[in-house]
Amino acid sequence: MNIFSVILAAGEGKRMKSGIAKPLHKICGKPLLGWVLDAANEAGSKRNIVVVGHLGDDVIAEFDGKAEFAWQREQLGTGHALMQGIEPIKNENGTVMVLYGDTPLIGAPTLTDALRAHTEGGFAATVITAVADDPHGYGRIVRENGEISKIVEQKDCTDAQQKICEINSGMYFFDIQKLIFALGQLKNDNAQKEYYATDTIEILLAGGEKVGTYTADFRETLGVNDRIQLAAVGKIKNEQLVHSLMLGGVTVTDPQTLYIGADVRVGRDTVIYPNTVLEGNTEIGENCIIGPGTTLRNSMVGNNTKVENSVVDNGKIGNGTNVGPFAYIRPDSVIGDNIKIGDFVEIKNSTVGDGTKVSHLTYVGDADVGENVNFGCGTVIVNYDGKKKHRSTIGNNVFIGCNTNLVSPVTLSDGAYTAAGSTITGDVPENSLAIARARQTVKEGWAKDKY
Repeated sequence: MNIFSVILAAGEGKRMKSGIAKPLHKICGKPLLGWVLDAANEAGSKRNIVVVGHLGDDVIAEFDGKAEFAWQREQLGTGHALMQGIEPIKNENGTVMVLYGDTPLIGAPTLTDALRAHTEGGFAATVITAVADDPHGYGRIVRENGEISKIVEQKDCTDAQQKICEINSGMYFFDIQKLIFALGQLKNDNAQKEYYATDTIEILLAGGEKVGTYTADFRETLGVNDRIQLAAVGKIKNEQLVHSLMLGGVTVTDPQTLYIGADVRVGRDTVIYPNTVLEGNTEIGENCIIGPGTTLRNSMVGNNTKVENSVVDNGKIGNGTNVGPFAYIRPDSVIGDNIKIGDFVEIKNSTVGDGTKVSHLTYVGDADVGENVNFGCGTVIVNYDGKKKHRSTIGNNVFIGCNTNLVSPVTLSDGAYTAAGSTITGDVPENSLAIARARQTVKEGWAKDKY
C-alpha cells in the first residue's frame, strides 16, 4: 500500500510574535516540523509534502532534501492548503496522512494504529479525534446514531455543539482520489470565507462513503500557537525522552530538572543528578556520574567518568576521567582517560593526554598536552599575543610548578620541570628544570619604620 503525507505548515503564526517561521521553533533541540516528519516517516510514508507559506523559504532551506514542498501563496483556509499539498501526488493511488507542522507530539505508533483502522475499515477517510476537558479552539465531532455525521469548526458551533468534548485533531487519513474529489466540491460559504478541510468529511458522507474515527491521546494532538504552548509541548516531549532514558537503564534522580535533546544517548547505569542539560549530539557512556548543574552540548563522554557542575561544549572526554566542579571544556578539546580536570579550570581547543592532572585555577588554551603531566595551581598557557593565537606543546611526564605562565609558542619536552612562579618564553629540553623569575632579595629591618 502506498502511503504519503501532506503536512500543513503555511500559517503565519502571529501569536508567536517571532521573525522565525513557526514550524522552525524548537522543542528538545529539534524544530516542530522535524518531529512531525519523523513520525510520518516511521509510520511508513514514502513521500512527504510540506505546504509552506509565511517564511516558506526558511522552512525549505531547513528541510531541503528531507521533504517535498508546495506553496500556499494565499491564506484561504486548511482546505485550500490541502489543495496545494495534494497536487504533487494527484495521480497516485493509496492513502495520504494529513498532518500539521505545529503538532510535534503526534507519535508514529498512533499514526500506524490509525492507518491500520483506516485500512481494515475500508474507509474513504478516517478522522483522528480526541477527548478534551476544555475543547475551546477545536472543531467538534458531531455524531448521529453513533456515527460521525460532520465536523463543525469552533467558530461555527451552536451552543449545543460547544458542549461536545470529542474534538477534531485536524489530522486525517484519506484515500487520495476520494480526497481529490471532495476538495473539488469545497465551498467557502462560512463565517471566515475560507475553505475548510473539515468540509471534505461531510462531502464524502453525502456521497455515500464510509468515514471512520480513531481516538488518540489528547496530548498527542496539542498544537503550538504561542510561546506558552511551545513550552507546554516541550515539557511533555522532554518528559517522554527522560522516561525513555530511565527505561533504558539510566538513573535520573530528579526527572523534572533534566533537560534533554532529541539526539542525546546515555549508557546504562549512568546517574544523572538535578539541574543538568544535555543538548545536541551528545553521547555519554556507562557508569558515569553527570551533574548536578552540568551542561553537555554536542559532546562525547566515555565510561566511568564524572562531570560535576561543569560545562562541556563540543568536547570529547575519555574513560575514568573526573571533570569539575566548575570546569569549562570549550570546543574542540579532547580530554583522555584517567584525567583530573578540577575546579575553575578552562580547557580550550586542546588535547590532554591520559593520566594528566589539571587540578585547579588553570587555563589550557591551544595546546597539545602529553600523558601524566601535572599542572600546578594557577598555571596559564598564554596563547594570545593580541593579534594571533599560538599553540604550545607539552610532552609526557612534565611537571609545571604553581603560577607558571607558558608564553606560546613553547615546547616543554618529556620530563621537563618548571619552577613555581616562572614565566616561560623559551623551549625547555627533556628532563630539564626551567626557572624564570627574579632571585629573591631580603632587606632585613626594611619595614620596621613603616608603621
